[in-house]
Amino acid sequence: MLPVLTLLGVVALTAASVVAAVLVSPWWWLLGAPALAAVALGVHDVLQSKHSILRNYPLAGHLRFLMEAIRPEIQQYFIERNYDGRPYDRDVRSVIYERAKGIHGEQAFGTERDVGAVGYEYLLHSTFPAQQLQTPPRVRIGGPDCTQPYEMALLNVSAMSFGALSANALRALNTGARLGGFAHDTGEGGLSKYHLENGGDLVWEIGSGYFGTRTKDGDFDPSQFADKAAHPAVKMVELKLSQGAKPGIGGVLPGPKVTSEIAEARGVPAGEKCVSPAAHRVFSTPRELVLFIAWMRELAGGKPTGFKLCVGDRREVLAICKAMLAEGVTPDFIVVDGSEGGTGAAPLEFEDHVGTPLTEGLITVHNALVGAGLRERIALGASGKVATGSDVLKRMAQGADYTNAARAMMMAVGCIQAQKCHTNTCPVGVATQDPKRARALDVGDKSLRVQRYQEATLQQVLQLTAAIGLESPRDIRPGHLMRRVDHTTTAGYDRLFEWLAPGELVTDPRESWAADWKLADPDAFRS
Repeated sequence: MLPVLTLLGVVALTAASVVAAVLVSPWWWLLGAPALAAVALGVHDVLQSKHSILRNYPLAGHLRFLMEAIRPEIQQYFIERNYDGRPYDRDVRSVIYERAKGIHGEQAFGTERDVGAVGYEYLLHSTFPAQQLQTPPRVRIGGPDCTQPYEMALLNVSAMSFGALSANALRALNTGARLGGFAHDTGEGGLSKYHLENGGDLVWEIGSGYFGTRTKDGDFDPSQFADKAAHPAVKMVELKLSQGAKPGIGGVLPGPKVTSEIAEARGVPAGEKCVSPAAHRVFSTPRELVLFIAWMRELAGGKPTGFKLCVGDRREVLAICKAMLAEGVTPDFIVVDGSEGGTGAAPLEFEDHVGTPLTEGLITVHNALVGAGLRERIALGASGKVATGSDVLKRMAQGADYTNAARAMMMAVGCIQAQKCHTNTCPVGVATQDPKRARALDVGDKSLRVQRYQEATLQQVLQLTAAIGLESPRDIRPGHLMRRVDHTTTAGYDRLFEWLAPGELVTDPRESWAADWKLADPDAFRS
């Protein structure tokens, strides 16, 4: 009865408005037409059966849907505080934008963080700071079987594919990498022409779909891989086992989104559904994995070869270490992706509840390699919400040799954290294949922003390093990083986590690791 009475009221009011308009003005239709349209909408609302709100509250119910649609923008721009936004708060976003624009990126009046909150972390400074380095050190990537080692920067562009990002976004990232002398990971979507046209150093990532190096039936194509890996811009090759945004699952690109350009980059038919499987076809055991890595390095002419993973079961990491020991083969690098990573769209359950966060995952892999006596042969990268100089140093304190950033680099080219990456409606032309939206991204300007952001962030790394009293970022140790455990206790990472001694797992594993080390099988991931 309520919607009927409401609608009758609207009709009566509209009729009265139309009559009044006719009596007072020859232009009555300018006033009456909107009223008639409102009546038609109200009738539709009452008769439709999809939305209960509109049946009970015709016309007025639309206000609810409007407010729901603009809620994210209202939340981000008017409600959230500087330090509690997610995934990146306003303070972090602002400092990325300011450094990318060449602005100071400083704050006044003290921290807004709650330094007494459980989980708050800070670095220990020295009463006598060291002399600050003028140039950030680089990390040599290349083990004993590598013949073309690469000097990696401390902060690089993390994996983002063509298809996920627009052509202009990739152009800007790659040009920025060239200008700044750091590396650009291609993501698993293939080695596209947009990665290659501006001369930036590339880490070519190969996923389970083997895009850009696959046979017609979706298997790995060694000859195609060798040909593309020989390109001088490709400095390293990386096998993706899993990623932080959605560990344990693959992906599907619907046929309508597989444009001719994406099809060319990925080596798949245009207009057909493109599937990235959850598991690889080229290996099924840890032993097969490390042997495949060795084969990839051989095909790549001795360029550094490694793999990326989001850590799951610790036994699987140990099984890979055992396979390395058994075969005498090691990758040149491993990139640990934290579950808080996320340029790729994923089901909510996977985004929020699957995968090991970067802190625990990084420490696990570092300890496993140290305990197996392999750490000196393998460089360790870290990716997952790396945005500021303190983020870089924090990950190095936890065991990383270098870091990669994806979302921070997206912000450097204009991303506003609209979180519409999977809808093809990115408002700034970064994560879209819509040419009208992508054309808004000026490659020349955004390239400089990428270069400036990376340079300014590493300058903060050097300034922090000197404040801690260290000569180089490579000297940082777990004890330099503190965490508040409760409201009266803080402790360094050297006390909060176990740190294995070199070769300890092989000779005499401590009790907390012994069972997992014993059960780890180089010939089976699941024991």
